[in-house]
Amino acid sequence: MAKKLYVGGLSYNTTESQLKDTFSEAGTVESANVITDKMSGRSKGFGFVEMSSDEEAQKAVEMFNGKELDGRSITVNEARPMEPRQGGFNRGGGGGGGGGGGDRRSRW
Repeated sequence: MAKKLYVGGLSYNTTESQLKDTFSEAGTVESANVITDKMSGRSKGFGFVEMSSDEEAQKAVEMFNGKELDGRSITVNEARPMEPRQGGFNRGGGGGGGGGGGDRRSRW
């Protein structure tokens, strides 16, 4: 069974192929993904690596957690399931309110 690892603290220049090549030193890499911003396409500085076994995943954590990759000290640990987001698309705050009295309406 494959084991997914969280890799944080990545350089914005680290590519998925670099991540896969690096982690292949610990065993068979099933997949390597660098998470990017949807709007800009720029790396968010973290990613996920899926190793082919629990043993290889543990070896990767031991080998790479706290080590340097692309000039940055990275964090490697077992990925946790994503927690559900609170409130959906509502970002909080009020609904904007009404237009107010007659003198304010002309400004809207």
